[in-house]
Amino acid sequence: MKKFMNDAETILSESLRGFGAAHADLVKVQSDPTFVTRADAPVAGKVALISGGGSGHEPLHAGFVGRGMLDAACPGEVFTSPTPDQMLAAAEAVDSGAGVLYIVKNYSGDVMNFEMAAEMASGETATVLTNDDVAVEDSSFTTGRRGVAGTVIVEKIVGAAAEGGADLAACKALGDRVNAATGSMGLALTSCTVPAAGKPTFEIGEDEIEMGVGIHGEPGRRRSKLAPASEMVGEMVEAIASDRKFGSGDQVIALVNGFGGTPLMELYLVYDIVAGLCRDRGIAIARSLVGNLTTSLEMAGCSVTLTKADDEMLTHWDAPVHTAGLRWGC
Repeated sequence: MKKFMNDAETILSESLRGFGAAHADLVKVQSDPTFVTRADAPVAGKVALISGGGSGHEPLHAGFVGRGMLDAACPGEVFTSPTPDQMLAAAEAVDSGAGVLYIVKNYSGDVMNFEMAAEMASGETATVLTNDDVAVEDSSFTTGRRGVAGTVIVEKIVGAAAEGGADLAACKALGDRVNAATGSMGLALTSCTVPAAGKPTFEIGEDEIEMGVGIHGEPGRRRSKLAPASEMVGEMVEAIASDRKFGSGDQVIALVNGFGGTPLMELYLVYDIVAGLCRDRGIAIARSLVGNLTTSLEMAGCSVTLTKADDEMLTHWDAPVHTAGLRWGC
């Protein structure tokens, strides 16, 4: 295992310290318990958005704390859920009285701990559960579908609505609607290595891929041989479009997300294929985003996310955002 680290036990705290120093104009990093807030939190009269999950997926979630997205993020250890005390402390730090909306990826630990935090909170709360992964219905980590890169789209759109003054009920309803309109599919070329484990999460041959992989290295639909990119991406788009019933006349937000170890040159090649396949189906890509947004440490591979978007969603997507991980319109 080759990684830039001093000790597996301190890699997260040291990374967060560096993150806070690098983006001190945007965020504050708190410790004991650990969470990250907007530098200007709490924002008076605004619904506070909080998300979180295991580290190793950067910039998700702390990288999306800031104007137009999250008010706070709770990072757990690598691929490990944060704890209720982190979530409760974060809520107390950012709740201005307009309520707190938790955006939670559908993983058992995350769901359980966010539910506990919501029960302990003194203010009004609501939850949006993201479950956009169309690869498998259930896994050892979830009951139902996994929440993956589509979470970024939910956070951006709902974050803009909250920034614009939408109340808690409206933010919750919008988040549920965006999630229901979103499908994602991932593909791994290599495994990743959790620092504390010191060895790859799974073994995969030089000529093999994992189709439908999860963001923690969970198994997907099948293990198969490496094929031309057009074939592999075609299967991903077909899976999403079939599952979400996307077709001619629909407009979508398209996200090609890298897992951390794939060069941008290859991610843009994937986007070119996605764009062609959507065009062939009569699906208009209204907005697009390419980059490493929901990673899996250094895993080589990518995911494709498509969100069937209406005009309200596109307006919120276009709204200004200023975070470490996303910035436009500012």
